[in-house]
Amino acid sequence: MKKTLLILLIVITANAAFAQQASVKQLNIYQDSLKKLGLKMINEPIELERKNANYAFIKTLVSALKINNSFLFKFDSLKTISILNSPDNKFRIFSWYVMHDDGSYRFYGSIQMNTGGPLVLHGLEDYSPLQTNPEDSVVNNRKWFGAQYYKIIPVYAQKPYYVLLGWKGNTVESTKKVIEVLSFVDNKPQFGLPVFDGNSKTRRRVVFEYTRTVSMLLRYVPEQNLIVFDHLVPPDKKMKDRPQTFGPDLSYDGYKLQNGHWQFVSNLDMKNIPDGKETQFNDPKKSKELDKQALPPEKIQQ
Repeated sequence: MKKTLLILLIVITANAAFAQQASVKQLNIYQDSLKKLGLKMINEPIELERKNANYAFIKTLVSALKINNSFLFKFDSLKTISILNSPDNKFRIFSWYVMHDDGSYRFYGSIQMNTGGPLVLHGLEDYSPLQTNPEDSVVNNRKWFGAQYYKIIPVYAQKPYYVLLGWKGNTVESTKKVIEVLSFVDNKPQFGLPVFDGNSKTRRRVVFEYTRTVSMLLRYVPEQNLIVFDHLVPPDKKMKDRPQTFGPDLSYDGYKLQNGHWQFVSNLDMKNIPDGKETQFNDPKKSKELDKQALPPEKIQQ
């Protein structure tokens, strides 16, 4: 009896290992296809071709994620999109963009839950053009304020949530960055939460807009539970209503976490803030595989 059980255990283990190897092999094949489509999404000179590559990319990604244990596959050679795991490993976010010929962007993404079983995937639909007051809205994944994320900050408050830092290409004149809030209500994603206090009002998300000719610092300092960012100002007082002209003035503001809320603080002394490693978001335009004629998006600093 013991010998039979041992043989059965060996067979089951071998079958599981074989199935796992087969899954990894299949995921690697999908990853190769996604890499090729991702390069087309970025580099194709014709907008329609970029969009077609994107639609094929979405279908291929969904097919890949349907494979058993796909959550464990890192897609680490896929550099044209952002893939972020939450620090508690409950989910991961895929986010990316397609640039239009007029210099604007449309964002795409999905949230994959770590179920340990069947795929649970929440598609993200960019609703930005129709959001008139994005800092005041609470929306679901079908009315997402699209962005390409580069940082997830978990907040273990009475109602746990996650802060997302993201880059949001805007127009030929300006760029945006966003501090977003993600929470889950009845196991479904919700974006926006009134947790950013001060600086004239409470915000559900924070949106920055500035001229496309400059870069903006927006990063998290974990040692101080602080989100720090450039203070943006117009080049002239007459342009105070034209955020597309704004730029950094070499001073810094921030949001500091206190009792589950983020309190606005101004004129931060950067001497007291650890430099950290100002790593950049993976810039798909800088890959050696990409067309040198492609126009790079702004460098994204964490």
